[in-house]
Amino acid sequence: MGKPTGFMDYKREDAPALSVKERIKNFDEFHDPLSKEEQAQQGARCMECGVPFCQSGMMIGGMFSGCPLNNLIPEWNDLIFKGAWEQAYRRLRITNNFPEFTSRVCPALCERACTCGANGDAVTVRNNEYSIVENAYSEGYAAPNPPKVRTGKKIAVIGSGPSGLAAADQLNRRGHSVTVFERSDRVGGLLMYGIPNMKLEKSVIERRVEIMKEEGVEFVTNANVGKDIEPAEILKDFDRVILTCGASNPRDINVKGRDANGIYFAVDFLKSTTKSLLDSDLQEGTYISAKDKNVMVIGGGDTGNDCVGTSVRHGAKSVLQLEMMPKLPDERTENNPWPQWPMVCKTDYGQEEAIEVFGSDPRVYQTTVKEFLKDENGNLKGAVLVKLSPEKDKKTGRTIMKEIDGSEYTIDVELVLIAAGFLGSESYVTNAFGVETDGRTNVATEKNSYRTNVENVFTAGDMHRGQSLVVWAIREGRDCAREVDESLMGYTNL
Repeated sequence: MGKPTGFMDYKREDAPALSVKERIKNFDEFHDPLSKEEQAQQGARCMECGVPFCQSGMMIGGMFSGCPLNNLIPEWNDLIFKGAWEQAYRRLRITNNFPEFTSRVCPALCERACTCGANGDAVTVRNNEYSIVENAYSEGYAAPNPPKVRTGKKIAVIGSGPSGLAAADQLNRRGHSVTVFERSDRVGGLLMYGIPNMKLEKSVIERRVEIMKEEGVEFVTNANVGKDIEPAEILKDFDRVILTCGASNPRDINVKGRDANGIYFAVDFLKSTTKSLLDSDLQEGTYISAKDKNVMVIGGGDTGNDCVGTSVRHGAKSVLQLEMMPKLPDERTENNPWPQWPMVCKTDYGQEEAIEVFGSDPRVYQTTVKEFLKDENGNLKGAVLVKLSPEKDKKTGRTIMKEIDGSEYTIDVELVLIAAGFLGSESYVTNAFGVETDGRTNVATEKNSYRTNVENVFTAGDMHRGQSLVVWAIREGRDCAREVDESLMGYTNL
């Protein structure tokens, strides 16, 4: 611990964001990083406490607390304070294959469990991580490092999201020959087309993928295994197969008028914007546009927020975001103490932008759609909304939301984006491989295992655990790689 009083000597300083007026002009990332000297001071704020909950990664009070990757956070905080940036990167990469991704899109479970945050402001762990990895690229020590010996074993990874990439990276380091199959035209899965550019510029993904290619990983795009490529062919050509196809079934809203033109799943809306942005800088005009439309986003999570921010950039006429549940408190309550995950209301970048552009918070709580309204041509023109009231179910004790009689009202809306989460893996993939699924349609495995019921077939990520965070996908990919390696070699050093 280089500076025992650092947490008292320095205040928390986050990377400053561009003003809303400036950042909504484009789809670029919009934070200006601190200088290395300023970031080193932020590293000095780490207390290196006796029990570093930031890296613990454990269940506390029924919720996850700390980093699922068990990143060595106090160590690299101290190293950047001391100016040992390369060593900090080496320590970071021990546990995290892709810190350039997590430092941009992870909700920073580590910071919510930081001891400094118990009675003040948490350490800027995510910004520290960002500075470490970006400095590594600029200084040249994030360069390719191909394995010196190959094992002769071949592994197919189906899906190139964060779990698939992590598994591929680990197994390639071990010396196995890895081929990643991606059904889309670009590598990255959720990272590429599920997360908007302003949160994760796609050049960041391409930069890492190019390194993986130079290290020996092979990527095959436009390869839809289960439809265009037979699983039997894959199983014949490879010693092991890992299914990392994500939880790709979006949850629908089944109400009257759902067939109206102008209602889309959030993932399709976000993908269309990102693909058009990458293909033609939005000039070819094939994306789903929110320009000059009254937009309603159904769902209050990260994806819903991304839809709000994207709609603002399109030039929407208005944006409304529906949340079924009551608004969370602004501060921790007594029954939600540190270091539990804080169940508090978070205003994210998209909501901040909508507030400034439209003059009010886009979120409407305890409300849902009762009916979509169509014009004579079948186009969406409005929606009937209804207010909800929380009630305890007498049998289960769970809170359920019930409609309030007479609370219906109608709004004008021409574009609806459904961001209500995902239900699990897609059946055409699971059926094609013959793997068993659980009640949530996730691929089934034994507890603490990634091995499916089909010989030599493993699974990881959202396809295995259900919709989750990028950091969890990386953890699953790493753990799955370890089990695959052990099944091939009889032991593992991953």
